[in-house]
Amino acid sequence: MEKLSAIVLCLALLLGGCSEPPTFHATNLSGADWGKDFSLTDPSGQPRRLADFRGKVIVLFFGYTQCPDVCPTTLASMRDAIKLLGDDAARVQVLFVTLDPARDTPELLAAYVPLFDPGFIGLRGDDATIAALAKEFKVFYTKQPGPTPDTYSIDHSTGSYAFDPQGRLRLLLRHGETPANVAADLKLLLAGK
Repeated sequence: MEKLSAIVLCLALLLGGCSEPPTFHATNLSGADWGKDFSLTDPSGQPRRLADFRGKVIVLFFGYTQCPDVCPTTLASMRDAIKLLGDDAARVQVLFVTLDPARDTPELLAAYVPLFDPGFIGLRGDDATIAALAKEFKVFYTKQPGPTPDTYSIDHSTGSYAFDPQGRLRLLLRHGETPANVAADLKLLLAGK
């Protein structure tokens, strides 16, 4: 009987240490071997890399300032999700990477991105850097001609990427996800899940 009690106790301790993986609303990309870093410039001309934000959950979104729907909707939704985090909001960094460096000048990014939240940062690079980064993050984008050469639009992927505080790619946040669900996922990442 004593042996059986010891076995039951050992099993309880072993199973007690096992926990279910977190249930995210977003697509779990944990363990992905892509999307590991970037090297871009913020509107003030400062080089930025993923490591600059270590210790924070990072949400990375690719878009452009003249986007008529997806980009402003995503940034507004991120603003709403961040507000739901309360004091933890300071531990999340939203980064907007332009797919249109020709029109999205540093000045335009500095004016546009903080309209949604003063803590959001716009990032840019030259065409070759953006193309390589989009490939690294599996982001689709293509220019669609407009009535004049300067009035083109850009079709692009609509998801956002979330990194945990250690800088590991963890989630693909779907466009249109509710701010409450995004906030819940970010809280799990902040909690080390």
